[in-house]
Amino acid sequence: MKILELQNIKKYYASQKAVDDISFSIDAGSIFGLLGPNGAGKTTLLRMITGIFYPDSGNIIFNGRKFNAAEDIFKIGYMPEERGLYKKMKIGEQALYLAQLKGMSRNDAMKKIKEWFIKFEMQTWWNKKVEDLSKGMSQKLQFVTTVLHEPQLLILDEPFSGLDPVNSNLIKEEIFNLSKKGTTIIFSTHRMEQVEEICDHIILVNKGKKILDGSVKQIKQDCKENHFRVGFDATPINNAGAAFDVVSTEDNALIVKIKEGYTPEAVLQYFLKQEAGIISFNEILPSLTDIFIKKVEDTKTSREFQQVS
Repeated sequence: MKILELQNIKKYYASQKAVDDISFSIDAGSIFGLLGPNGAGKTTLLRMITGIFYPDSGNIIFNGRKFNAAEDIFKIGYMPEERGLYKKMKIGEQALYLAQLKGMSRNDAMKKIKEWFIKFEMQTWWNKKVEDLSKGMSQKLQFVTTVLHEPQLLILDEPFSGLDPVNSNLIKEEIFNLSKKGTTIIFSTHRMEQVEEICDHIILVNKGKKILDGSVKQIKQDCKENHFRVGFDATPINNAGAAFDVVSTEDNALIVKIKEGYTPEAVLQYFLKQEAGIISFNEILPSLTDIFIKKVEDTKTSREFQQVS
């Protein structure tokens, strides 16, 4: 089941195309990565999904029907990169106030707040003010206030900002727990290693356009370049064969690129015949960081070419 579908969404600011004809869908219960460089259109997309902005054209479908901000906003939790906490307000009172804004009764809100405060070891924070918290502590509070009302769709924009490794792991575990319970999560960040670890599916946007869309596993497969690491028990034979070129050398290893028309088995057989003492032979898949940089640079080059033409 698709919990969210964006159909040919466009949003312009004067002459700037912030979002230019973007379409994608999100499966219920999945963890979905929304990626892109600064100024790519991610924040505008998120603000349209939450009803803060309206698209100039196109449709947003939520739970199988056209998105209605007045009703559907209570089913969405949004943790923006720019924090939205009241600095002078006491933490306990603020959590209670925000939960009630999302439609929770006072009793239900108090119960959930206590559960989350205990889980995140925040029991002693109740009468503190936000301005007295560190950035990491504020981040934990922002996360708790975003999930209190148990949203169907949870949007997290840079949720690990300011967190130490212990608290980053705590938030990450809760993201997985919420997903297992059926919450759909949109995760936006510039940390590609977190995306690889957390997300099922991603899209990459740049200059308002979608340039990549698919599962993390499939995208890495699609973007691979036939690179393999061949490990040896001694100094490797550093010469190319008919089936491959040597890309680089490491300690007791070669990085090779298989030529078109040849197979990994052909490369392996070559080294075995050389009695080279092979101890490992592994395919190298590109990281999401490498894919991100290449796709964004390709988009930039394409636009520059079009402008010159």
